[in-house]
Amino acid sequence: MAKERSIWLGKPPGYIRKLDEGILIKCDALKLLNSLKDGCADIIFLDPPFNLGKKYGSNSRKEDKIAESEYEEFMRSVLFSSMRKLKEGGALYLYHLPQWAIKFGALLQQHLTFRHWISVTMKNGFVRGKYLYPAHYALLYLTNGEPQVFNRPKIPAPTCRSCGKYIKDYGGYKHYIESGINLSDVWDDLSPVRHAKHKKRAENELPLELTRRVIQISGLNNGLLVDPFVGSGTSLISAVEAQMSFVACDREKIYCDIASRRVKEYMAERTCDC
Repeated sequence: MAKERSIWLGKPPGYIRKLDEGILIKCDALKLLNSLKDGCADIIFLDPPFNLGKKYGSNSRKEDKIAESEYEEFMRSVLFSSMRKLKEGGALYLYHLPQWAIKFGALLQQHLTFRHWISVTMKNGFVRGKYLYPAHYALLYLTNGEPQVFNRPKIPAPTCRSCGKYIKDYGGYKHYIESGINLSDVWDDLSPVRHAKHKKRAENELPLELTRRVIQISGLNNGLLVDPFVGSGTSLISAVEAQMSFVACDREKIYCDIASRRVKEYMAERTCDC
């Protein structure tokens, strides 16, 4: 597990919550990353605030809306530190708006191997000014050289909600897709969790299936996931499912509490199922 590994340059940068499956720390993303030894992470998953002026935890809207130059400088520091922490063959995933993904992707590609720009459907968006209707988020996937792990997950072929038949005509190849179709770089079956009934926090959160696919593609047994913007802990559940350990942080105590509770509840449910 992460807590048993020699992954720290010195002391961890904040209050630690030690779980059997990994470590949660209340601290800033950069402080966590800069406290880790280089080359320790198998996967780094980045889902940072988008600088849109939204309220997160105890922070005001103003704290999530800073000058673009200041935000870009912060994110560049996060990305450079993240790249140093990746193992040879490790994978970095960045979830962001396309306007930022194109900037940060260009930076990352100077040092890492570009694998995919994954388009994740954004439903219920709104037209913004003199622009086309925004319909996707970007999930950038890059590796430190050749990937040490690469799996091609399969997903169920889409079916009609009314009749249950396949939407597409697969002709004589129908028997090939009974076990699923190969995952592409367009994920149009996912959407952020917005309904209060299904959310772990007040703000939007990622669907579990998104981080589950990330781990399915790049995860390995006993590997280490680093998530410096843990939010509600969705990535941690996916890591634990795949028997990976984690080191994660959030500067908001409430999110550390939510993520910790969520992992504990998942482990309790899994124990009961056994």
